Amino acid sequence: MARRKLLLLLKPFDVFQITHSNAVAPFTNPRVFHHLDNRRKVHKDAINFCQKILQKKSVDWEPVFRNNLSQPIRNVDLVVTVGGDGTLLQASHLMDDSIPVLGVNSDPTQAEEVEEFGNEFDATRSAGYLCAATVKNFEQVLDSFLEGQTVPSELSRISVSINSEVQSTYALNDLLIAHPCPATVSRFSFKIKGDDQTCSPLVNCRSSGLRVSTAAGSTAAMLSAGGFAMPILSRDLQYMIREPISPGAAISGLMHGLIKSDQSMNAAWFSKEGLIYVDGSHVFYTIQNGDTIEISSKAPVLQVILPPHLSS
Repeated sequence: MARRKLLLLLKPFDVFQITHSNAVAPFTNPRVFHHLDNRRKVHKDAINFCQKILQKKSVDWEPVFRNNLSQPIRNVDLVVTVGGDGTLLQASHLMDDSIPVLGVNSDPTQAEEVEEFGNEFDATRSAGYLCAATVKNFEQVLDSFLEGQTVPSELSRISVSINSEVQSTYALNDLLIAHPCPATVSRFSFKIKGDDQTCSPLVNCRSSGLRVSTAAGSTAAMLSAGGFAMPILSRDLQYMIREPISPGAAISGLMHGLIKSDQSMNAAWFSKEGLIYVDGSHVFYTIQNGDTIEISSKAPVLQVILPPHLSS
């Protein structure tokens, strides 16, 4: 039997590296400084720990920092991301539906730390919502996959086309379509179209933009904006018009709803310029007045080893 090949994708461990000489408020607070420096150390230790575990296994593996990865990921049996949800999301943009991914939350939030420092600063660390492992159970979760006991779940992603051209990056969490300046009104219209060619009424919007999320992303920005959490294996998408100021959108009852798996959202952009952000701010596409946008869940799924409470 051929040896398994793994790619270890790492978040850089110097993100929080701050020295007293370059610290500025609020980092002059020694407790804040210690917290951030400890986060860097904990993450670095997690990287070293995962590498030591892999050295004991009968697998071939290669470590790569996520900032150094720009080509599609191929010819591996598993991608292991060490960081948080952001690292897993970045990996997903370079993966098709043939390779599973396992997320290791390298720096989980500590409840007692949040309680102790909550009145001084934000002491939360990494949520790691999609990460099935931490250093405490990484070897156990990895062995379960290698022995065929753990089966990855298939998560929906969002496909977006601009002027009928399908874009190369699929969103695992969400899309945000808005004017580059957050203080500028976004003007667009949309309708929901079914595979049977039935359409919802056309909705004309003036707002701060449009957000569309997957089921996996429905507990992130969408939930914070007043949306609802969806079953993580749902193939539907959830959309919400952000801060609508157009009476028509409010009256229509279509400000917030679902794009079913057999439907798509067809939108037209009527502002001078705009951006489509994919899973945050790092990946985006530019749009301009008159462009048409089609959004659906008809994208390759992503195989993810999920935490037990999400996969059960």
